[in-house]
Amino acid sequence: MDIKKRLDLEVQKRNSIDEVSVDKLDPILVAKRYKDSTISLICALFAYGNVKQIVKFLDSLDFSLLKKSDEEIQEALKNHYYRFQKAPDIIALFIALKRLNQKTSLEEIFKAGYEKNSSVIDGVNEMISYIQNEFPHATQGYNFLISKVTTKTKGAGALKRWMMFLRWMVRKDNIDMGLWSDKYKPDLIIPLDTHTFNVSKKLGLLNRKTYDLEAAIELTKKLKSFDSNDPMKYDFALYRLGQEKLV
Repeated sequence: MDIKKRLDLEVQKRNSIDEVSVDKLDPILVAKRYKDSTISLICALFAYGNVKQIVKFLDSLDFSLLKKSDEEIQEALKNHYYRFQKAPDIIALFIALKRLNQKTSLEEIFKAGYEKNSSVIDGVNEMISYIQNEFPHATQGYNFLISKVTTKTKGAGALKRWMMFLRWMVRKDNIDMGLWSDKYKPDLIIPLDTHTFNVSKKLGLLNRKTYDLEAAIELTKKLKSFDSNDPMKYDFALYRLGQEKLV
């Protein structure tokens, strides 16, 4: 079967509310309860490691803290940690996002960066810079959590969790929430994780052997040849194919 036809069928099959459930866990399961871009970003940034542990950690967070004082945030989160992130890292993220929301919104910040060159990477860089400036905090765990501003694509981290957040925000179907304008949809870059990377190489969609942002861009270009307006519709299907070892 033609690879595009196979993927289109897979997309159709996976575009179902049953694809994200307590039996088929995904961090978007928590984000969808709130349908809020700030909470969604927290869910996306912590989306690394074992999915059961991710969801368990996200379920332990009180997102109403995003409207509380710095002191209340510090007190409530003082015993929280997740893998590389200790309590001060989680506190820093909550305080930074709270302060950001008091002045503007994630979508406005993203838009300001994106509109310079119609680049989602520039939009992500703008959000990272804003978060860093709102509450300066630098540890290995925190730098991993929010990522660093990306100025190159070869050898650079794939920004997988940020690109997944954008997919959730911009696309709207039975999986994604579509809380932001869909004008960014054609320019989204695939949230490349190891499952998607390996499956894409096996299917002949990706030639690059290095797992980096350049590989994500290469794969995205291939997917745009299948659907120029919505290349990210293939992301969840590719991810599940890899996760379920169907390729």
